[in-house]
Amino acid sequence: MNKLFLLLSFLMGVVVLSSNYLVQFPIKYYGLDEMLTYGAFSYPIAFLITDLANKTYGKVVARKIVYIGFAIGISFTLLFSTNFADLISVRIAIGSGSAFLVAQLLDVQIFDKLRKKKWFVAPLTSSFIGSTVDTFLFFSISFYATGIPWFTLSLGDLAVKIFVALIMLIPFRLFLGTIKAAKV
Repeated sequence: MNKLFLLLSFLMGVVVLSSNYLVQFPIKYYGLDEMLTYGAFSYPIAFLITDLANKTYGKVVARKIVYIGFAIGISFTLLFSTNFADLISVRIAIGSGSAFLVAQLLDVQIFDKLRKKKWFVAPLTSSFIGSTVDTFLFFSISFYATGIPWFTLSLGDLAVKIFVALIMLIPFRLFLGTIKAAKV
């Protein structure tokens, strides 16, 4: 295995761990505490990693990175971020794992189908659809019937993820040449 593959896998795990931790903290400025958590800003990086891997190595390797990142992220989450005495913390771990796998594997498939379109179509479309699925799956599993305003939090979260997905097009384009050179 090459170093880039291992780096992308490790980074995926770090993004999952960071996002699982940060989702527990609402943004308490400008009345956003019922609409947005800090996790919305870190999680879209997972789609950037998946899309770069898919573009560089193809969907089979991108799936492997998703699985390895999932294993690392969930292991770290269970070890360092999950309070097993707190049902919501356990639900966050379950919701995160479920939503992550479904959304990232969907992202890989969509990206692969659109890879021959203009450079921005595949990452933008796959990230948009993957983020939508991830957001509603995660928030419903983690917070449904808890008294936490999960639906409004999911709408705020999704809005940020879509905005960040647009911004992630810049590093996607920039890293594409760097990664192709490093792969050799």
